[in-house]
Amino acid sequence: MMSDKFETIAIRTQTKRTQQREHSVPMYLTSSFVFEDTEQARALFADEMAGNIYSRFSNPNNDEFIEKLCRLEGVEDGVATASGMAAMFLSMAAFVQQGDHIVASRSLFGSTHQILTQLMPRWGITHTYVDADKPAQFEAAIQPNTKMIFVETPSNPAMEIIDIAALATLAERHGILLNVDNCFATPYLQNPAPLGAHLVTHSATKFIDGQGRVVAGAVLGSHEHIQQVRFMARHTGPALSPFHGWLLSKSLETLAVRMDAHCRNALALAQFLESRPEVAAVRYPHLPSHPQYALAKRQMQQGGGLVSFELVGGIAAGKDLLNRLQMISFSANLGDTRTIATHPASTTHARLSDAERIAVGITPGLIRLSVGLEHIDDIIQDIMQAVG
Repeated sequence: MMSDKFETIAIRTQTKRTQQREHSVPMYLTSSFVFEDTEQARALFADEMAGNIYSRFSNPNNDEFIEKLCRLEGVEDGVATASGMAAMFLSMAAFVQQGDHIVASRSLFGSTHQILTQLMPRWGITHTYVDADKPAQFEAAIQPNTKMIFVETPSNPAMEIIDIAALATLAERHGILLNVDNCFATPYLQNPAPLGAHLVTHSATKFIDGQGRVVAGAVLGSHEHIQQVRFMARHTGPALSPFHGWLLSKSLETLAVRMDAHCRNALALAQFLESRPEVAAVRYPHLPSHPQYALAKRQMQQGGGLVSFELVGGIAAGKDLLNRLQMISFSANLGDTRTIATHPASTTHARLSDAERIAVGITPGLIRLSVGLEHIDDIIQDIMQAVG
């Protein structure tokens, strides 16, 4: 039976069982695989047949993880990587060369910003940033040498939403690639490929893993596009460990139920914070006060697990809150079962200048909450006792 239901795909997409008839796929903790004969070895290296050669570029655990993720995102193929940033870099570097140009939304994760501003220029690759809330800027930024549009939606941590379908139409008109970082929404809440994106990237470290155990990433797309990504990954080596591939495949089995709970808690918390006089501003995609609420409702099944807010009193009040938290973790990660508070200006986006942070909506006192799966009453209680 081939189901099209998310939960069933996530649970029942499995690597073929061995002679041991295991119910759950075993871990293939091996660096290499044995050939039956010289003809099979030749055919495998010539890509004339499918099979495993070496775990740097092929392993049953990682293959199962990617097959699930591809089916959930509605794409043909994908590559698993050792981190989310390896995925972001590969998804760009596999398609650009000296003299090329990338258009990107200004509000990006800090390390993605460093790739575009510090690393790509070493190889003669330039970029232009545009404001996510000004769609006309994207077309104005396209140059004859533009090869890709790279966006993150919802953005980190400003929660800006970008119209993927509109950008896909623009990209097709100009014959360039659209690359969407879908880390925050996950395939459960948003599917960029059916909206027209050519590449979908993930930091699987976040909600896909969901328990703060694994560092991993993925690049997904058509067979044609992923062939280029796979070539670069095979020869540069950012391979995901089979153990982590096994863990992530198991994590996908509970993604739907976890994201439902994350979103339910996040919306309740955002509504509560918006009602409090101590809070100056709240950003959550499925709050009616969000400037792109209509787009978020159309593009995302739910609002996600992240809430950003700023207290009255700015950075001093924000620091006091972070220092007083008792249950909520103060960390730079997100997507965990545990609620995590982050101060982007001094951590994840610290390498941006003051002007760059303000341009992407990161005020000095902004706090990002990755809302976990604890009882919502306890999450609210910890924040309120920390407000003082």
